[in-house]
Amino acid sequence: MDGNMLARLGAVAFVAVAITATVVELTRKEEQPEMEPARPAQTNAVDPLNAELFRCQSLGEAGPRDPACLRAWAESRRRFLTPGTGNTIADREQSRARGGASAEGSSAIEARRREAAPQTEDAE
Repeated sequence: MDGNMLARLGAVAFVAVAITATVVELTRKEEQPEMEPARPAQTNAVDPLNAELFRCQSLGEAGPRDPACLRAWAESRRRFLTPGTGNTIADREQSRARGGASAEGSSAIEARRREAAPQTEDAE
C-alpha cells in the first residue's frame, strides 16, 4: 500500500465519521428540562426601596434628575457595598419598633449618611 492510497483511505474515513456525527446530531430530540426555570423568591414584606427603584427605572432619562431616585440609588449602593447590614428598610423599622438601643444608634448613623450622601453623589 503506497502513501497516496493510505491518504485517500484516511480522507474517506474522516468524511464518513463527519457525516455520521452530523446525522446523529440532526436526528437527536431536544430534551425538555425537568424543572421549570427558577423564579425570584417572593417575600411577604414589601421593600419600599425596591418599589422606589422600579419607579425610578420607569422614569427613564428623568431618573438621574429626580432627588428621590438619587437617594434610592445611594441606599441601594450602601446596602450592596456594606456587608452585614440589614437587607431591608422593613428590618430596620422592625428593630426601631422594638425599641432596642441599637436602633437608636443606627438611626443616628443613618442620619449622618443622609447628610453625607448629597456630597458623595455630586462627586460622582
